[in-house]
Amino acid sequence: MVGLGNPGARYRGSRHNIGAVVVEAFARSSGFAAFTARFGGRYAAGRSVGQRVAVLLPETFMNRSGEAVGAALADPGLEWAPSDLLVVADDLDLPLGRLRLRPAGSSGGQRGLESVIEALGHSDFSRLRFGIGRPPHGHDPVAYVLDDFAPDERERVDEAVQRASSAVESVIAEGVDVAMGRFNRPLEEPS
Repeated sequence: MVGLGNPGARYRGSRHNIGAVVVEAFARSSGFAAFTARFGGRYAAGRSVGQRVAVLLPETFMNRSGEAVGAALADPGLEWAPSDLLVVADDLDLPLGRLRLRPAGSSGGQRGLESVIEALGHSDFSRLRFGIGRPPHGHDPVAYVLDDFAPDERERVDEAVQRASSAVESVIAEGVDVAMGRFNRPLEEPS
């Protein structure tokens, strides 16, 4: 499993780093050991719902995420197959906190997913998109994804991170098709 984001403290709470936040939350809730430096990222492994799971948080910038993923998949000791891969990333085109699981597909313009597809030479891997919503009219989308979530968004984001962590566990336990049916439903709009 790969959580996409940008390296460094400057981007830690940004919308673009939500993929890494979800994977960290999953690893923490599953009791994984501490992350170590490996494959050009931060790596941890453990067990979840009876399955051996490895997680990777690339330490490259988003548009070079595929370098770390390619290095991990090339390691014969890990025995990863691209079909086992789940990439978690932000999505501007989904409302804040909405999740969308897919067993394969395009990058949808998400630069980290583009990099992973380029590194692998195909797009036949699962992905979990986490909605960050569109920027307000007139705001630069690049600046928007690199900004932190607004204080009034935090509660909704925190709930969605926990839901995304549960979605990841469901993918591991039951497969992406079952998890899609459970987690791809629209959220209730905030009142």
